[in-house]
Amino acid sequence: MASWFSKMLGTEMTLDNLDRLLEKQLQDLYSAENQLISALPKMADAAASSTLKNAFRSHLAETRQHKTRLERAFRLLGKKAKDEKCDAMKGLITEGDEVMKADGDDDVKDAALIAAAQRVEHYEIAGYGCVRAFARRLGRGDVAKLLEQTLKEEGAADKKLTQIAERSINAHAAKANPQNKRLGEKANGSQQRGASAAHHNGRAPVRSTAARSSPRTRGKRRPNMARR
Repeated sequence: MASWFSKMLGTEMTLDNLDRLLEKQLQDLYSAENQLISALPKMADAAASSTLKNAFRSHLAETRQHKTRLERAFRLLGKKAKDEKCDAMKGLITEGDEVMKADGDDDVKDAALIAAAQRVEHYEIAGYGCVRAFARRLGRGDVAKLLEQTLKEEGAADKKLTQIAERSINAHAAKANPQNKRLGEKANGSQQRGASAAHHNGRAPVRSTAARSSPRTRGKRRPNMARR
C-alpha cells in the first residue's frame, strides 16, 4: 500500500516547495474526512452505549463541516478540491470495521470502538496541526484560520471520547473480566450462605441498641398491668 509520500514522489508534484506540500496534505485530509463521513454512521450503529452513539453522531455533523471548510481552503488557494486517497485513514477505519464485526461483551466492544475512534482523532489532529503551520508560514492566515477551527473541534472530540471512556465504558468493560466475575460471584455466594445459616439456626434479626433501650425507657420499670 503506497503512502501519500510515495505517491507524491511518483507524480509531478515533488517536494520542491511548501505550497505544493500544503496542497497535497489538504488533499490527504479531504480524503480522510470523506472516508470518515461514511464510517461514523456504522460506528454509531455498532455502539451499545447511547452516550457513545450520540457522540459519534454529533461528530458526524462536525465532520461534514470539516469537509466544507477544506473545500473553502482549496478555493482560497485557487485550487480545486481533490480527493487523494488517504491510505492511513483507510487502515484506521479497517481496524474499526474489525471491532464492529467481532463478537463479545457490549461494553468491551464499546471500549474498543473508542480506542479505534481516538486513533482516528489523533491522526487528524496531527494532520491539521501540520497544514495549519504550513499555511501560517506561507502567510495564508485565511486558510490557517479555517484549519484552526477544525483542529479545535478534533481536539474536543478526542477529549469527549476520553470522558465517556473514563466515566462509564471502561468501568463496565472491566466487569466482564473473568477474575472480576469470579470475585463478584464469590461475594454473592458468601452473603447467601450467611443468610441461609442464620435461617437454619433460627436466629432472629438483631435489633439495634436504640430499639432495645431508648433514653426514655432505660432504667424505668414497666408498670404491672395485672395490678389495677
